[in-house]
Amino acid sequence: MSRAAALAGAAAHFDGGDFTRDLARRVAIRTESQDPASGPALQHYLADEIAPTLQGLGFTATLHDNPAPGGGPLLVATRHEGDALPTVLVYGHGDVIRGQDKSWTRGAGPWELRQDGERLYGRGTADNKGQHSINIAALAQVLAARGGRLGFNVKWLMETGEETGSPGLAAFCAAQREALAADVLIASDGPRLRRDRPTVFLGSRGVANFDLTLTLRAGAHHSGNWGGLLRNPGTVLANAIASMVDGRGRILIQALRPPPIPANVKAALRDLHFGGDPGDPAVDADWGEPGLTPAERVIAWNTLEVLACRTGNPDFPVNAIPPAAKAAMHMRYVVGTDVSRLREQVLAHLAARGFADIEVSEPEGMAATRLDPDNAWVRFALASIERSTGKAPALLPNLGGSLPNDVFADILGLPTVWVPHSYPACSQHAPDEHLLAPVAREALVLMAGLYWDLGEQAAMLPRRATVA
Repeated sequence: MSRAAALAGAAAHFDGGDFTRDLARRVAIRTESQDPASGPALQHYLADEIAPTLQGLGFTATLHDNPAPGGGPLLVATRHEGDALPTVLVYGHGDVIRGQDKSWTRGAGPWELRQDGERLYGRGTADNKGQHSINIAALAQVLAARGGRLGFNVKWLMETGEETGSPGLAAFCAAQREALAADVLIASDGPRLRRDRPTVFLGSRGVANFDLTLTLRAGAHHSGNWGGLLRNPGTVLANAIASMVDGRGRILIQALRPPPIPANVKAALRDLHFGGDPGDPAVDADWGEPGLTPAERVIAWNTLEVLACRTGNPDFPVNAIPPAAKAAMHMRYVVGTDVSRLREQVLAHLAARGFADIEVSEPEGMAATRLDPDNAWVRFALASIERSTGKAPALLPNLGGSLPNDVFADILGLPTVWVPHSYPACSQHAPDEHLLAPVAREALVLMAGLYWDLGEQAAMLPRRATVA
């Protein structure tokens, strides 16, 4: 059979309802990893849903306990066709965030797939059950079209704790380096740039969360008796934050600023525009680092945000000087930013400006990653997607958000190519989460094309160095 037949089969898989039937079955499994009681559901999803599906495609599948106490199980499935062929690692996560059952206003709630127009409602439709279901179905269509052979090897890794920070994933991959050895990661998560534009991204910004805390005394004191005599921790903390990031969002701590944007990253972002779809907020033109385009600000630069700030009792304020103040800080950062000494650098900055009594917690988060946009795997993926869709895909050198890509890039040493199948307004992590039917159909087609081209061009694709 031909490439065109494989793509037509992928489209027919959607049009005939097979895709939605599979997705409905998966959405119905309540894999809420944020719920401590979800262990049996997580196990059921891997053991009774995903493993048999992959075994039906010629994979051997093994479930593994999570090395992190309380972490959800992991699945590794392997389909090996030949030592001389390239190997692709595919990743997905079977867990979802809490259903938020009572807050849904569309569809039939989080656990029943329901179509309304072009929207497929249900928890996990966008993040990530719909996305890995697309990739499984596309792989099956190519297997059928090529007579039961892909022309490359596949390893599938599925975790069940991504929505709680992927506990144990790094340790598991470090221990399973050889079992997970591959030439490239090709996976799907996150949104496209826009619903109508296929997208490839090559990593993600890192994230570092830390708290600023100032405690000046044991209790509050009447402002009429003590105002003007006692330092107000809310005022002090507000000024400390203003010394770190200014009123237009520009980072003022030199050590937290990124290196200059590489020329090929600038080139990749040149024609990309953010916002403008229905439901999107308006982009603030005067916010962030001066001299950068909106695309550069969200993809190629660092940001320092205040996620929450508290002093006194905001719900029931009283006329008293509060004893303490606390702010939750959030930094997104790109490759080339050294965050290994973040706490030390923030403490030094604050001390130099008279805020030495503010405590800074140790940051928690994920590392930044970015594959070189000129990598051969990137060129392969872009060309294949354009051939299948007739559209030049958007190339994001990294996602503006964060995901555990550092596990694949740094621990497993893989080039990482992500092809997302959602869109920015999918209500991911919110009530009314949905997958767009036209995007899902197109994604099935383009992934079938990508897998077909992997088999056809296997001899020309780059191979990995041996993992040390």
